[in-house]
Amino acid sequence: MTDAVEPVEPAEAVAAAVRAVPGVLDLHGGLLSEVATYLPGRMVRGVRLREPGAEVHVVLAWGAALDETTAAVRSAAAGVVGLPVDVWVQDVREPEPS
Repeated sequence: MTDAVEPVEPAEAVAAAVRAVPGVLDLHGGLLSEVATYLPGRMVRGVRLREPGAEVHVVLAWGAALDETTAAVRSAAAGVVGLPVDVWVQDVREPEPS
């Protein structure tokens, strides 16, 4: 017996790529989760796919270089969707201690 694996939606792939960027603490869905991609039974907060391109809303680590980090976020997301990506920094905070 094999376990069925759900295909990864583009918004989920964008979220994973963005979260892997150094200096990104999390995605930010907005005050009322208005920035999201809605999928069957779930949503991906902080990623809005649109025509053409995407929006990514992030929380950055305090001290992360703004220009370099947002450029890396834009590049990571564009590598998934292949379209222009707007990056919004919604918050900056200290990273949680490990």
